[in-house]
Amino acid sequence: MSDASPLAVRGAIQDALDSFVTDQRTRLAELGPRVLPLLAAAEQCVADGKRLRAGYCYWGWRAAGGDPSQPGIVRAAAALEWLQSSALVHDDIMDASDVRRGRRSMHRAFEQQHRDAAWRGDPARYGIGAGILLGDLLLSWSEEMFAASGLPPDCLARAAPYLHACKTEVVAGQFLDLTSSAAGDGSVAVAMQIVRYKAAKYTVERPLHLGAALAGGSPMLLEALSGYGVPVGEAFQLRDDILGVFGDAAVTGKPAGDDLREGKRTVLLASAYTNADADQRAVLDTYVGDPQIDAEAVATLRDVMVCTGALAEVEEQIERLHASGTSMLDEAPLADCEAREALRTLAGLSIRRER
Repeated sequence: MSDASPLAVRGAIQDALDSFVTDQRTRLAELGPRVLPLLAAAEQCVADGKRLRAGYCYWGWRAAGGDPSQPGIVRAAAALEWLQSSALVHDDIMDASDVRRGRRSMHRAFEQQHRDAAWRGDPARYGIGAGILLGDLLLSWSEEMFAASGLPPDCLARAAPYLHACKTEVVAGQFLDLTSSAAGDGSVAVAMQIVRYKAAKYTVERPLHLGAALAGGSPMLLEALSGYGVPVGEAFQLRDDILGVFGDAAVTGKPAGDDLREGKRTVLLASAYTNADADQRAVLDTYVGDPQIDAEAVATLRDVMVCTGALAEVEEQIERLHASGTSMLDEAPLADCEAREALRTLAGLSIRRER
């Protein structure tokens, strides 16, 4: 894998995922046709996506001087896509989301399968149960694919703590998100803590660490990658929060306003509350967290976020974080000069996107 384009790795990542699913189909064939919907759902989970985490892992490897022709790094990086898919499946269950990437969310698809087959019991409960099991399976596959990547055991052992940290931090971040929404904690500080642990470290910093550690990167390099990865990851999530409210559903694949219906305490919402006058705060209190709000109410909430300056503030914060992160690349001790430009490009792709 010697192409310096950060996008070129996507095809190789997809091939590795497809090959892994084929192996799993063979392995589980003895269970018979009942298990096929589970395997089909797993395959669909990785049928598309931005592959950012795998990309950051690959370029972390290159930044530490890893051999670009080593096929094992592609398989190790691809393992992060199972982790990402697991998080999305469980996230959709927690949020009661109906749609993901323009299709039924996985638990809703299982629910519909139950209805179509006219099985006994509650279709919704079946869908949630099957979705939880699917997410668990994908999490298991991330560990399995990483271990079976073909990289030397000493490389895998050196990098394993970063994979473990990635998994632990994203779960802790999700729990903070869940708790803050339930408690109604709308502070910007708490929202930024959620951003860091639910997204920034998990999406950019830890994948970079994983790739660099696999290649034997120095502590100095890993520190420099953190200086780049944390702000870029934070900017990535802030962009995601904006898209959750202002994005085009036909592009994002999710209904606009879902974060508002769920009452997610994003930085965007926290900024709106901080800046709102009494009338604007009353609008926020009335609609945020109401799962039944319609498009008109979402439009009203958007107006509040614009008029309070919250949207402009978050856009400015994204640009500051992007500039802060990419500036760290100038002096970072990267072993591969191509990695520097690839990471600049990846940062731009992470924050200047429509889905």
